[in-house]
Amino acid sequence: MSMVAAEVDGRGVATLTLDRAEKHNAMSGEMCDEIAAAAAALGADPAVRVVVLAGAGRTFCAGGDLGWMRAQFDADRAGRMAEARRLADMLNVVNTLPKPVIARVHGAAYGGGIGMMSVADCVVAAVDARFGLTETRLGIIPATISPYVLARMGEGRARTVFFSARVFGAEEAKELGLVHRIALPENLDAAVEAEVAPYLSVAPGAAASAKRLARSLGPRIDAAVIEATIVALADVWETEEAQAGLAAFFDKRPAPWA
Repeated sequence: MSMVAAEVDGRGVATLTLDRAEKHNAMSGEMCDEIAAAAAALGADPAVRVVVLAGAGRTFCAGGDLGWMRAQFDADRAGRMAEARRLADMLNVVNTLPKPVIARVHGAAYGGGIGMMSVADCVVAAVDARFGLTETRLGIIPATISPYVLARMGEGRARTVFFSARVFGAEEAKELGLVHRIALPENLDAAVEAEVAPYLSVAPGAAASAKRLARSLGPRIDAAVIEATIVALADVWETEEAQAGLAAFFDKRPAPWA
């Protein structure tokens, strides 16, 4: 069963939906592969003018799938790096998509969900949405998403939430530069549409070129940077903290430092 749904309307507006509502759209390696493939197909489709990234059900994206994390806990270094690379490769595909990408965020976005927001060009969030980079609570770090999160927030603002694991609301997310527009839940679709509309009157090729230029002038996110984040995550997985924190999490007991 597919974990991602993609559809394109008559105007060329594509909606790419994370479609694991029963798991709060938590991501697995397989889901990352599906997102990457769907995004690449939309990027190559000349009929697509803009992409809306959304989540089915009550949550935009709860981060990493528990089963996926459990498998990595039991894996060796090479296995962990291979799985981290699936997430990193997917984020790179979405980040470099030659179409405008607008994220429609509701419910919550944690960990990898914030990574998904950070590779969008614009983020519209419901006023009651919640956010958090919660990895350090488990003894690990938000590594593969970090280039995009830091590019979006800037180092100074990111450091206020990047390693505290603190959950924060939409207003603070906007102050941090993570969210661009806030709407009441019942007005969320209209707010997304307001961001979509301008792109239907611009030259698609020029929009793609301008997006590529903007990325080239921002923080460097190349293969070496991406690989360094994968190595950093693998290093942390091997620490006593990570092993203790994740074991406590899976056993549903407090971590030693809590």
